[in-house]
Formats: sequence, structure tokens, C-alpha cells
Amino acid sequence: MSALPATMMCVEIKTPGGPEALVPATRPLPELKPGELLIKVAATGVNRPDLAQRAGTYPPPKGASDLPGLEAAGTVAAIADGVTGWKVGDAVCALTPGGSYAEYCAVPAPQCLPLPTGFDMLHAAALPENYFTVWHNLFERGRLTAGESVLIHGGASGIGTTAIQLAKAFGAKVFTTVRTKEKADAVTKLGADHAVIYKDNDWAAEVKTLSGGVDVVLDMVAGDYLPKNLQLLKQDGRCVVIALLGGASATISAGVVMVNRLTLTGSTLRPQSIASKARMAQGLRDKVWPLLEAGKIRPIIYKTFPLKDAAGAHAELERADHVGKVMMTV
Repeated sequence: MSALPATMMCVEIKTPGGPEALVPATRPLPELKPGELLIKVAATGVNRPDLAQRAGTYPPPKGASDLPGLEAAGTVAAIADGVTGWKVGDAVCALTPGGSYAEYCAVPAPQCLPLPTGFDMLHAAALPENYFTVWHNLFERGRLTAGESVLIHGGASGIGTTAIQLAKAFGAKVFTTVRTKEKADAVTKLGADHAVIYKDNDWAAEVKTLSGGVDVVLDMVAGDYLPKNLQLLKQDGRCVVIALLGGASATISAGVVMVNRLTLTGSTLRPQSIASKARMAQGLRDKVWPLLEAGKIRPIIYKTFPLKDAAGAHAELERADHVGKVMMTV
């Protein structure tokens, strides 16, 4: 450990608020618990939960760093007891419990993956949060299979661009909703079969006309989208809720659920156990990393900021003009 510095630059949340709440600071390096790796961070992604944490509405789980940041790529700087399969100097990308807005970040080893062959740190750092989320929700919970159809809301987001490409790679037909014509063109290039502009439009009626109904909905809106999603599902359809951009409450028909044998499920990633994330990591390594290495799918990076301008990166994500990921380099 002697080669490591005593302190690191990081970005902390001074008091909850707007992007200006993010302030560069100096802190001691995180202390490793058994089973963890210390990553020297090269790049990190900006995600909606970071915005919520900054605003004070999404506190970190017990025992996690109070610094924001849910994914990183970098090199292994130190290894705690109980870790096998990694050595100091290895290139790694990781789903972090928090704390990746920093030069160093501690991560449970099972949540770490090797960089896909041919990937640089920036593109590898764009993978974990989106790919773990989409893998778990679309394929584990949503059970999407080849030949089925899926409606992906927010198609131009980091999650959306990931879900569209993965659903297509696994043989599904993809419908998606986006805000503008420009975003519709962008997601169609990524493989979406139909992109429906939801602004000032009855998107549900349009999707129904185009699809006749879908097998799975990946929903980051909830609120008044929820009953419409359920109405769009075919028999034995699955609706998976992953965010609440439209609000947490809705009135739905239990009759529709019963008659069509629907499944309404959802998840948040951060509070799940290390064992659960280890299972997702293994699924990604087996099924998704080969697709990334073959160039069949790729993370879409919209804009990159230096870590010290985390405020600018958050403001960019909040403007919602992006197609793909907003990233930061350390």
C-alpha cells in the first residue's frame, strides 16, 4: 500500500440542491473492507440516481460512501483480504455502491468485470450502471426472449440506448418513445423498429396501432404511463418499472392484470445484495461481453466532462437533450 497517496481529489455534495451543490474536495482514500478492490478511477458515468442523491431525495445505503457515483473504470490499486481473481494493475470496470466521483473508489470484487477487449477506460466506464440495470430488468425480471416485442420508454437515455441495442441483439422487436424527431432518428439508427414521439401525442394509441400489443414494457416513467403500459401488453405480458420520472402513483385495473395474466414488477439496483449483483455480473460476462467485443452493441457517449466540473455534467443531464451517456474523466 506504500505507493498509494494519503489523500485524493473527489466531488462531494456540500448541501442538497442544484448542480452547484457539487464541490471538489480532498479526502483520505477509502478504507477497504474484506472482499473489496480499491480502484484508481479513470472515468465515471453520470446517472439519474446521482441527480436524485445531489437533490437530497436518494440517500446512499447504509455503509456506502456518501460521495455520488455508481460506476467506474480504472485500474486495481489495492486488494483486500478474501479477493481472488484480480491483481494490482488489472484494468477493471465496476458497478459501485457509491463513491466513484473520486480518484479512488472501493468496490466489492464480485461487482467488477474485466474491460471488454478493445475498450478504453471511458467506454468501459459507460457500461456498468446501464448494462446491469437493463440485464436485470429486461432479461431476468422481464424474461424478454427472441421473437417477442418490447416497448422501451426514454429510448434516447443511457438506459434506453442500451436496452434498444440489447433487445435487438437478442432477437426482439423494439418499439420506443422519445421526445423529439432528432432523438427518433438517433434511436432508429441504433436498431429500434419504431420510435414514437410522445410529446403532444397519444403515444399509447400509436404504439398499439404499430404493434398490436407488446410482450414486455420497460418503464422509467410510471405515473400515468402505468395503466397505458398494462393496456398495451399482450396476454402473459410483463411490465417492469425502473424509475418514477412521471410520479410514483397510478390507478390501474386489477381486472386487466387478471384477464391477461400480466406481471407488474420493478426494481432498484443499488440496495440489492452483493450476491445478486455478482449473478448479474456473471450473466453480463457470459452473454453480453461477447456482443460488446464483437462490436454488435456499444455504449453511446453524448458528452464528457472533467470530474472537477461535475456540476456542468449534472446540468447537461438535467437538460435532457442527450442521446446516450454523460461521462466524466478523472
